[in-house]
Amino acid sequence: MPDRRSVLVVDDDADLRSLLEDLLKGAHYRVRLASSGAAALEAIEADRPDLVMMDVKLPDQDGLAVLKRIKQAHAELEVIVMTAFGGSSTAIKAMEQGAYDYVTKPFEIDDLLATLKRVFEHQDMANEVATLRLELGKSAAVRERIVGNSKPMMEVYKLIGKVASSDATVLITGESGTGKELVAEALHKASKRNPFSLVKVSCAALPESLLETELFGHEKGSFTGAMTMRKGRFEMANKGTIFLDEIGEMTLGTQTKLLRILQEREFERIGSNTPIKIDIRVITATNRNLAEEVNTGRFREDLYYRLNVIHIAMPPLRERKEDIPSLVEHFLVKYRFGPGEIPTSITEEALARLMAYDWPGNVRELENAVERAVVLSRGNPIRVDHLPFVDHREARNRDILSARSARSDAEASAERPANDGHVKDTNGTGPDDDRSEVAVGGGSFKDEVATLERRLILEALERSGGNRSKAAEELGIYRRLLYAKMKEYGLGE
Repeated sequence: MPDRRSVLVVDDDADLRSLLEDLLKGAHYRVRLASSGAAALEAIEADRPDLVMMDVKLPDQDGLAVLKRIKQAHAELEVIVMTAFGGSSTAIKAMEQGAYDYVTKPFEIDDLLATLKRVFEHQDMANEVATLRLELGKSAAVRERIVGNSKPMMEVYKLIGKVASSDATVLITGESGTGKELVAEALHKASKRNPFSLVKVSCAALPESLLETELFGHEKGSFTGAMTMRKGRFEMANKGTIFLDEIGEMTLGTQTKLLRILQEREFERIGSNTPIKIDIRVITATNRNLAEEVNTGRFREDLYYRLNVIHIAMPPLRERKEDIPSLVEHFLVKYRFGPGEIPTSITEEALARLMAYDWPGNVRELENAVERAVVLSRGNPIRVDHLPFVDHREARNRDILSARSARSDAEASAERPANDGHVKDTNGTGPDDDRSEVAVGGGSFKDEVATLERRLILEALERSGGNRSKAAEELGIYRRLLYAKMKEYGLGE
């Protein structure tokens, strides 16, 4: 079978070589054998295998040195290092030199075969990503705008690669900010219609009367103000692609006219009875559930089935958080603090905060957060306090402090005896006396604020398990301010 994967086994133990040869052949791999580092390097140059399994102890040279030479010459060739002397330092060095995995002898057969399967699945996915990027990447700009290698995004890439070259109508669904327009651009760029226009229309941005004029055009004199003939977007997109964004906002009347275009590939300008034939691909997008819209009568069922020939569902960012580091890196390159400057970096703490957030606004919200952070950091490493979440916490804590202060004032007022309606300070002056310490509930204003601050800090420390960094983040203040307040209130060293 010429398509079987080939494995080169490198070990000076003849019995182990023979055992692995029988095992791997039984699992339908092609197997070659080498007993030394030199023989392994020669075998790789003569006929490069798909995978190398190599002992770390070889008779002629150190296996890690051989590994380094293999990766220098063939960076994409995966190597599994084997050893009978397991140790952390050797394992760390092997992984540093680029080994895919590190296994100790004796190993379980099922575990070993599972490791080989993972290696080849990884290779297949890497090749698939490269192929898909090539298919999508007739334009470098499109490649750079679609970011993410998570499993949900891989499914999106696969579907784009399969349908881009066809003329099938595509419905793209997903929450706002997930990148539906980018998918439409990728479909057009990778299609045979790429030399012609991609015309975009937001169905939510215009009222019905203007939307129809925008889509179908009008003849001179067809209505008041129609001083000249105007081509519509469908006519402008002839030979190319039209992208109808927010299709769920289209009225039933306009839906009927769109259905005719999809069925007959013709329409009339407003004020004309002459049909205009068009050769066009239609891509639509919505953040609504069109099936539910059909059930409620807000969307035509026959149009829904016409649009839903190919369905691409964009995953929300909260379901592919492993893509966040790549997206952040992409936006840091895009939003440099100054022309020609190197991209801003981001601290691990700040990146962890981005990973922990659920992103209701999806990729668009993440992009805005990164752009804002670059500006606030002025090109320096982005910290947690540069992120917009800090603002939310500060507002929340101000609300908590205000509510608790009001409650304390009310309780104190209820307990105080009446004194002709005026609050006296300790010197007996009236309310018009502008002094910084006014008696409230038996204590000065400064004391009351200090009591509330102390309580907020204690509660934040309790919720964070004593972690001062987390407590400071929750309170929306710098750690050094927290440390100073803790020292002031005698809350630890």
